This record gives sequence, structure tokens and C-alpha cells, in this order.
Amino acid sequence: MRWPTALCVIAAIAGSVDRSYAADPRYPDWPCAQAKVPEISLAAVWDGPSLDEAAAKWKDDAKVSALVPRLAARRTPLDQAEKMVTEFLQESVLKKSETGKLLFAGLFDTLNAQRSSVMNGLERVTRKQREAAEKIRDDTLALQALQDAATPDQAKVDELGNQLIWETRIFEDRRRVIKFVCEVPTAIDQRLFALGRVIRQEME
Repeated sequence: MRWPTALCVIAAIAGSVDRSYAADPRYPDWPCAQAKVPEISLAAVWDGPSLDEAAAKWKDDAKVSALVPRLAARRTPLDQAEKMVTEFLQESVLKKSETGKLLFAGLFDTLNAQRSSVMNGLERVTRKQREAAEKIRDDTLALQALQDAATPDQAKVDELGNQLIWETRIFEDRRRVIKFVCEVPTAIDQRLFALGRVIRQEME
């Protein structure tokens, strides 16, 4: 193993972590290029009648409370979810407006909660990444010290070098996951807006 070359790569990776995060100083652990918006604004996704009563009552409707998790689940394709909304509301002709409000209130609560969970998870991973970067930097310095010793202990050099490669691999894997998960909050926003639009069309 050519540890000098590996050290350069490891140091570059570890040194990049502080520049990769915290574009917005209000949210120092937010790792995404997208601006952090802590909660979805109801006004941004709903232009229908007030949901005040619906927000408190949607869980009491057995059919609505059973459908909402299926619509909110990302494994349900959006076009399929839209079709499910249309079919569900067409069955409620006499009280379509009330059912539509209950349905959207449930989706708003559920998807906002999903979104918060994803965002909190991203920030937890970011904190782990900072800790991992510090560990990589410390181990890099320790490896350099071992290599620079008058009589290097090659077994220890190799052991710590291999440990650093493993730590760096985990760090990079997490970074790729973060990049992928950063798209999820935006996808949730888009899903809620799209389903809200279908609900409003059916209500009208």
C-alpha cells in the first residue's frame, strides 16, 4: 500500500467536510444544496377552503385515515396515488367537499411529519460525518507520525492505514446517501402539491 498517496486522498476528503455543509448559518447541520424550509407552508400547497375543523377530524374518518398512508407512501407511484384520490372522492358525491378537506388535511399532516423525519435524519448524519472527518484527520496525523518515526513499526503503519481506508470508505458512502436523500424533502413537497391539486379539482 502506498500510504503517502492514500494520505493525500484521505486528507482531501476529510478537509472537504466543513465546506460541504452549513450553507445557511441558521441551520449549521443542514447538508443539502437546497435551502432548508423546516415546514411546508399550507398556503403554498392548498388554495381551497379552511382546513381548521378537518385538521382535527380527519383521523376520525376510518376511510380517510386508511387511505392517507397509502397516498403518502413514496412507494406508491404518484400517478397511481392521483387515480386513487379521484376514485375515492367520486364515491363521496354527496359530501365530496367535506371528504376532500379531510383527505388533504390528513395528507398535509402525514407528509409534513415524513418530511420532518427525513430532515432530522439528514442533520443527524451530518453530525456523524463531522465526527468521522475529525477521526479521519486525527488518524491521518497519527499515521504520518508513525511513518516519520526513526524506525517505523510497519505492522502498526499498515493497521492504521487500513483502518483509515475503511473509515474513508464509510465517510464517502454516507456522503453519497446524503446527496440522494437531500432530494426527498422536495419530492414530498411536490407530491403534496400534486395530490392537493387533484383533490381541489374533484371538489369543484
